[in-house]
Amino acid sequence: MLGLSAVHDSLSVRVADTHVTLTIRDGSQEFAREEISVLFRDGKHLVVLAPSGMELAREHCGLPWRRLADALTEHGHTWAREDPYRAQFRRWVPGTPGLPPGADALLRARAKARKDGDGAEEARELRGELLRLGVVVRDEDKRQFWRVVSG
Repeated sequence: MLGLSAVHDSLSVRVADTHVTLTIRDGSQEFAREEISVLFRDGKHLVVLAPSGMELAREHCGLPWRRLADALTEHGHTWAREDPYRAQFRRWVPGTPGLPPGADALLRARAKARKDGDGAEEARELRGELLRLGVVVRDEDKRQFWRVVSG
């Protein structure tokens, strides 16, 4: 088993043939191989996707990307150069059609939280609420992009 880590507040990734464990601060998430479709880098974030396309995790990652990708592939996990669903994301503007009920309000609140200097945790919680509605969000500069996971 290979473990990569940085400082306490940074992401630690443990890679095994059967699972991947992400640990940050005092919390950890473990994903069995069959729960994971692909892992990839999105800016400074490590993203883990399920076979359905649902985002399982998106964590800021300061680890050496090449070393992390090598460790994952050596253990049989799929590493992609970019998000395989990237072309499905649409830029969010208030009132965008196609969103599930309640998602527009959550994206509005998230946009406001992201503008606030201390709103990072609020934005993270709102991302979780959006995931529960089947909406995956990615940020690019000060803009939010979204896609709906079918099924």
